[in-house]
Amino acid sequence: MGNASSIEPTKTIFLDIDGKKEKIMFSRHCGTRDIHDLIAHAAGVSRYAEISLKDSTGAFVSLNPTMPINTQSSPYKVTSKEPSPTTGDGEVFTQVLSQVASQFNNQFSKEGVFKVEEIKTDIATRLSALERKMELEGLKAVEIEKCKRDISDIKDQIWNAQKKFVDFNRLSNETQADSGETQTPRPVYVGNTVDHFYSSLSDERKISLKRDVPSYPKYTLSQETIEYLKQPTFDIWHWEPNEMLSLLEHMFHELGLVAEFNINPITLKRFFLCVQENYRNNPFHNFRHCFCVTQMMYGMIHLCHLWEVMTREDLGILMTACVCHDLDHPGYNNTYQINARTELAIRYNDISPLENHHCAVAFKILSNPECNIFANVDKDTFKRIRAGITMLILATDMARHGEIMDNFKMKLEPEFDYKNKDSLDTLKMVLIKCCDISNEVRPMEVSEPWVDCLLEEYFNQSDREKMEGLPVAPFMDRDKVTKPTAQIGFIKFVLIPMFETVAKLFPVIDSTMVEPLRIARDRYEDMKEKNSMPPPPSQSNKKKTVTEK
Repeated sequence: MGNASSIEPTKTIFLDIDGKKEKIMFSRHCGTRDIHDLIAHAAGVSRYAEISLKDSTGAFVSLNPTMPINTQSSPYKVTSKEPSPTTGDGEVFTQVLSQVASQFNNQFSKEGVFKVEEIKTDIATRLSALERKMELEGLKAVEIEKCKRDISDIKDQIWNAQKKFVDFNRLSNETQADSGETQTPRPVYVGNTVDHFYSSLSDERKISLKRDVPSYPKYTLSQETIEYLKQPTFDIWHWEPNEMLSLLEHMFHELGLVAEFNINPITLKRFFLCVQENYRNNPFHNFRHCFCVTQMMYGMIHLCHLWEVMTREDLGILMTACVCHDLDHPGYNNTYQINARTELAIRYNDISPLENHHCAVAFKILSNPECNIFANVDKDTFKRIRAGITMLILATDMARHGEIMDNFKMKLEPEFDYKNKDSLDTLKMVLIKCCDISNEVRPMEVSEPWVDCLLEEYFNQSDREKMEGLPVAPFMDRDKVTKPTAQIGFIKFVLIPMFETVAKLFPVIDSTMVEPLRIARDRYEDMKEKNSMPPPPSQSNKKKTVTEK
């Protein structure tokens, strides 16, 4: 279904350029670049200048044909910035620019005209050749890492042979093979039936999935998108999976993590692709949730200027933990795992079975040289990274919420010590917890669909629990819970107290995150009150009441 703006032949936008009122008109068929050039012309700047628009409230306005229409009394404030000469982009790129400039000068002196299209084609061809060369160099580095791992495996085999090591598990398997028995993974039973769903949790073939790189198109992010990505209000529903992968890459580059850990760009692409493949298509715990949590962490890093109190290594641990925090989530929570005695609950002794599994899958991915973004760090650094990521993912188990928050409150008194490792670790655990359950911080049109997704996943679990005769949590029972009742208590007693506590350390959070939570709480309470009101009597009932009187 279209909207009214899609059928208008032209659109009029009023602008405020340094106090001077201007008006532009364009067709709905215009492109974003056309509108950009039109505003640049009106502002008297070059077409290569950066242009941004703000409305009367100071909010950025998207520069595209679908931008909201304004009035002469409320023009959009235009801000422009001329590009500055690029420095430090590398010797190769400098050579390309020098050759292009020379070609421009020669053609201008000989023919008096610029052959723009030919030069653009030539530039594109040369850049493609350079990118391909970089990709080949990156693949060579990956092959070297694979060879190193193979050599290490051979050394281990020789060492074990010299020690005459006896592996009784392997002897048992070899005995089965010699006897002609078929070796299959041990099935998982629920009651008297085999649960094929959980028997396939550890899918090695899926984890080591190989794909050509790059296997998704390259996206050029506008300056507006780059700034919007840093906001807690970022709308995650407007982005396709491939676009989310590109945005994740941008976050790691922009925070300096690629340089900090000397990450091969090809390896970074493979890592994100493999992570995406290992998130299941659940209603809630899926790859979009992974992106949502990671983007919120990226936003909090910028909002709170965390680079001033943490190292880049700490920021890398935070971001990577967010990316991996729900890997291979089956869509059924820890309570179900324990009550149903699933393979995961047995393997991890009923202690945070899902979170332990997410960690295991994350480091299984990182054990593959083609996906190991930490391949170029030393052993001690990797040991710290592994311990930090594991600590943060395990902290997302809500069963530990009270313990972690009590510990954090103690660290705040009398004054938080950023130089104390235990205090900093506790802060990082609280930050990932905030991001993991931060949906209600976002605007209503972004947060409310997540509630529907979560309830759908809850209802799937409660239906299964009823079918298998397991205990059912009231907040998951489709016969008892509603959207308002599901959210009010969670916002009042979990989200608001947690974010208010963090706001004591970073006061900016109160206005940007705590206040939206209070608004969401009031909205759901109004919704609950409206739902509890009896319906108005029908006209026929009114007549009947009058007659009886």
